[in-house]
Amino acid sequence: QVQLVESGGGLVQSGGSLRLSCVASGITITIYRMGWYRQSPGKQRELVAAITSGGRITYVDSVKDRFTISRDDAKNTVNLQMTSLKPEDTAVYYCNGNRVGRDYWGQGTQVTVSS
Repeated sequence: QVQLVESGGGLVQSGGSLRLSCVASGITITIYRMGWYRQSPGKQRELVAAITSGGRITYVDSVKDRFTISRDDAKNTVNLQMTSLKPEDTAVYYCNGNRVGRDYWGQGTQVTVSS
């Protein structure tokens, strides 16, 4: 059974930092494209950051230079370090593991940034 379990969300003031973690079980993240998505009320889910099996990293423009995605292969974990947080970063953040024919999601973790 595949599970992606996120943690690290919470309430933080504007300008603050949070670190999200996604622990995977049932899959080996090194052969997946692992990503962090977010969704806020009334908006579509959007890709925030992703790291491919080959280690290539992409970010949505709005978080470049503020967020950092990383992968800890030994712990089968993907992290998202978020700094200089803004109220518009408020959303539920989801971990995703994707490869051909397989797509897995975590349950999400709430991030709220107060102004």
